Amino acid sequence: MITPHELFSLLSDETRLRCLVLLQKEGKLCVCEISQIMESIQPKVSRHLALMRQSGLVSDERRGQWVYYSLNPLLPAWAKRIIESALENLKKEEPYKSDMKKMHS
Repeated sequence: MITPHELFSLLSDETRLRCLVLLQKEGKLCVCEISQIMESIQPKVSRHLALMRQSGLVSDERRGQWVYYSLNPLLPAWAKRIIESALENLKKEEPYKSDMKKMHS
């Protein structure tokens, strides 16, 4: 399972934070949806999601050719509290606020 060092290391990157905010808000998203919302190339987003999956921060589900990501429901309680607190504050800031608007437009 994820260690505190791994969690803080993963949270130190804006691309990964943006992905987490979107996943927290929406539940499950595929790489193509995240790439479109963030206006980023799919390989970059996929690489960051793969790092988060390898650490146990997110889980993935394959549906045909699409891979959907979500926050790992088996995260330890301490990690969930840190993520929830950070994301609660981030969703009011840019670029996270704009990402969430794009998700529902």
